[in-house]
Amino acid sequence: MSVGPAVLDGLVRRAKAAPRLGTTRLVIIDGPAGSGKTTLADQLAEALSAQIVHMDDLYDGWNGMLAGVDRLGRQVLEPMAAGRDGRYQRYDWHAGEYAEWHDVPQAEHLIVEGCGAGARRFDGLSTLLVWVEDGEALRLTRTVARDGEGARDHLRAWMAAERAVYQAEGTARRADVRLDGWGAVTWPATGL
Repeated sequence: MSVGPAVLDGLVRRAKAAPRLGTTRLVIIDGPAGSGKTTLADQLAEALSAQIVHMDDLYDGWNGMLAGVDRLGRQVLEPMAAGRDGRYQRYDWHAGEYAEWHDVPQAEHLIVEGCGAGARRFDGLSTLLVWVEDGEALRLTRTVARDGEGARDHLRAWMAAERAVYQAEGTARRADVRLDGWGAVTWPATGL
């Protein structure tokens, strides 16, 4: 999912609001698996010259969404809020273990994308929370195309878990901007 120039410009404008994570403007892109978060993050990172932290690197496997959110807080966002650089160890899904470490230096912008990234506990740190969603059938098709047919059963369980997390967190309702899986703004009603 890519956004058009007008939507991208609107997101960039909003991302340049006052920083809330120390001197860093934190942009969080959340939404269900397969909705287009990573593609949007890549597009926005290019426009902002920003580093991306992918939640997929923080989850410790198919049952690790909440643990990944906790790692994001402890290893990246809390240190940055205290004026230090963040640092996390990437989870290797194929090996089933943690791999190399990645530094997340203080910078003008940081983008975090992935399921659960928009947890309520990060509201005071984020400059912009973007919610991206699309229909479950299309998302499942996209995600199986990306991760392989062998992931289908895991994905169905993941989708059930993320629904529970999103309901408890109210992420879509709290988002500053909501996009559909094709890049159209669905909130705010007046657009960007």
